Amino acid sequence: MELQDFTANNFYFDDTVDPEINALLAESALNPLAAETELYLLRAHFIDSKDLHVIVALYAYFLQHQRWQDAFMAANKALKLSAKRLYLPTDWRQLTRLHIGQGVLISMVLTRFYLLAHKACATLELELGQVEEGYKRLKKLQELDSADRLALADLVHQAQDLYSEFYIIKHASA
Repeated sequence: MELQDFTANNFYFDDTVDPEINALLAESALNPLAAETELYLLRAHFIDSKDLHVIVALYAYFLQHQRWQDAFMAANKALKLSAKRLYLPTDWRQLTRLHIGQGVLISMVLTRFYLLAHKACATLELELGQVEEGYKRLKKLQELDSADRLALADLVHQAQDLYSEFYIIKHASA
């Protein structure tokens, strides 16, 4: 399951949702392409800017509208909020299997969400032209996920092709 596939009824965290936020999320889900949808989501965000349901809804909205930078900011915020709850690093370079094990002891499902948030950030880094950063983050996640539970293999292969092209162009112009 990918970060953008989450719905109000299908989350990896069991937070109680404020009824007003729930109503705004439900309203935004009725017509995700309507102009007022973003307003519903922003109102929900103003009510509780740390609610993961709201952050994921904003992420999905931005992704659907191909607003890559905004989607990256939402994914990164989801990453930071889940990292804080799990006492895990936000910087992927510091992440180890020991960290993942410690996170699982707190919440297996929130740890998976945290890893998917990293995957979302890496994918968006590639989309935003931050090829080296996105590729290296994906490689790190792949090292930590030897069973490929995050379905990284194809994505890493595509990112490697992009990175190879990026590397050649970068060094050819130097």
